[in-house]
Amino acid sequence: MTTELIAQAGTSLGGDEFLDEIDSDIRQFVTFVVGEEVFAVDMAPVQEIIRMPEVVRVPLAPGTLEGLSNLRGKLLPIISLRRIFGFDDEPHGDATRALVVDFGEPLGFIVDRVASVVGVAPAQIEDASAMQGTVDTELLSGIIKEVGGHAMVMVLNFEKLIRNEFSEIAALSRGASASRQAGNIAAETAGKNEEDSEQETDELQLVSFEVADQEYAVAIREVQEIVQIPDNIIRVPRSESHVLGLITLRSRLLPLVSLRSLFGLPARAVDEKSRFVVLTLGSATVGLVVDGVREVLRVPKSEVDPMPALLSQDGDMSEISEICRLDGGKRLVSIISARNLFSHSAIKDALRSMKEIKPESDSEHSEFDDDMDEDEQVVVFRLDKEEFGVPIRSVQEIVRVPEELTRVPHTPRFVDGVINLRGSVLPVIDLRVRLGMNRVERSDRQRIMVFLLNGLRTGFVVDQVAEVLRIPRHAIEAAPKLSSTQGELLSRMANLEKQKRMVQLLDPTHLLEAEQAMALAKA
Repeated sequence: MTTELIAQAGTSLGGDEFLDEIDSDIRQFVTFVVGEEVFAVDMAPVQEIIRMPEVVRVPLAPGTLEGLSNLRGKLLPIISLRRIFGFDDEPHGDATRALVVDFGEPLGFIVDRVASVVGVAPAQIEDASAMQGTVDTELLSGIIKEVGGHAMVMVLNFEKLIRNEFSEIAALSRGASASRQAGNIAAETAGKNEEDSEQETDELQLVSFEVADQEYAVAIREVQEIVQIPDNIIRVPRSESHVLGLITLRSRLLPLVSLRSLFGLPARAVDEKSRFVVLTLGSATVGLVVDGVREVLRVPKSEVDPMPALLSQDGDMSEISEICRLDGGKRLVSIISARNLFSHSAIKDALRSMKEIKPESDSEHSEFDDDMDEDEQVVVFRLDKEEFGVPIRSVQEIVRVPEELTRVPHTPRFVDGVINLRGSVLPVIDLRVRLGMNRVERSDRQRIMVFLLNGLRTGFVVDQVAEVLRIPRHAIEAAPKLSSTQGELLSRMANLEKQKRMVQLLDPTHLLEAEQAMALAKA
C-alpha cells in the first residue's frame, strides 16, 4: 500500500516526520478506533482503506456480517468489528471506514475511524497475554504503548480473527473456483432437465400482462426479459403510430411497440407500472409496451381453447392464437402468438426502421445470438430491500396470496399453511422466515412463487416479484460461503456493476431439506 492510497482514504501520514522514521527495522501499522478502543494492524495485508460502501444484506449469514459490497467489480464481504467485539451498533458516519484486509481472500472490516499510520520498532511491541480488557487477548498479537498520541494501542491479529470467526470465509480462496464451476454445471444441468420435463408436460407456461384492463399472455420461452420503460427513447421519423421508438438494450438497438396502439385501444402515458416485454423470434427482437406485468402462469392444456376461426383470420385478433379459461371460466387470458405478431405490418415496420438507423450484418446477428445463449434468465423478486433471483424454468407459476390460508398443526414455524390451487393442496411457506428474516404483514404486492421440490409443489411468499431478467454469465460469480446453509441455498451472486446492482441467486432445490418436504407431504 502506498502513502498516496492511505492519504486518499482520509488517514494522517504525519508528513516528513513519518518518512524520516522509516528504516529497515521499522514496521508500519494502521491505527484505528472501534468504540472506545484503539487498535492497530500491520500494513502488509491491508490492501486499501475505503469509505463505508453500500451493502447487500445476505440471509443466513453470521450476525457479524454487515453485507456484501461491490469493489471494482468484485464481491467484498463487509464485517462489523463492533459486533465481533460485542459492542453496541452505532450509525455509520462520515468518518466510518472499511479496512480491506487480504489473507487469501479480501475482506472489509468496518471501523469507526482511521487514526494514523505509524512506524514502530519491534522493541516497542509488548506481549498482550497479561492484559485485561474488553477485547479477547487471543485476537491480539501485541500491545504498543505511547504511539500516535495514544497511551496504548492493541495490535489486532486479523489472520487469527478470520480463522476463528470466519473459518468458512477463510476457505473461500481454495473453493471459489470449484464452487463457480460446480454452480455453472448445476445450472446448466437443471436447465436441461427442466426443459426436458417441460416438453413432456401437458401444461403451458406463460407470462401474463395487462393492456387496458384486459389480460394477455405469451409463452415464457419466447420472453427474453421484462424491463422498465427507460427515459431515453429515440423517436423514428415517418414510422407508424404503433412504434414508440428505439432504445439501446445491452449495446443493441431494440424497437418498442405499443400493444395499446396495435390493438386500437386509447393511448395512455407510461407510469411506474409500465413495462416492456422483450420477445424474440429467430434473429428478430422487439419490445412490447404493456400497462403492467401480472404473473407467471402454468396452465393445463385442457383449459386452453383455440381462438375462434372467424375472429383469428384478420384484423385486431389475428395475433391472438388461444384463450385460457381460468378460475372456472371467470378469468379469460388471451395468448398472443409471437409468430403471428412478428408478421404484423407494424412489427415489420419497427424492425425495418431499426435497420435503417443501424444496419446489421448476419455476422452481427450471429454474435448477438451467441451472447444470448450465454445469458441466464431469472425471475427477480424482493425480500425487504434486497433482490433475489431464481432460474425462470424452476418457477412453476406465480399467484396472488389469498386472504386466508388453512393452518396446519405440527409444522415448522416458517410454514404459513396450505391453499387450494385448482383442486390441489399447496403448502405455503413464508420465505422471509425461512431465510431468518422478520415476518411482515400481508400486502397487495406479495406473491406466492410455486416450485416443485422433491416431488412436492410448494409455494413461497415473497414481498414482490419485480421482473424477468436476462443476466450475462460473466456477471455471475460464486458468493462467499458465509455459513453451510447459506453456501448451498445462495451460492451464486449476479454482480451487475454498471447498474450498481447485485442479485443473490437462489437455488430452489435447497429451499427445503428432504426431511422437511416429507413432513409437509404427510401434513
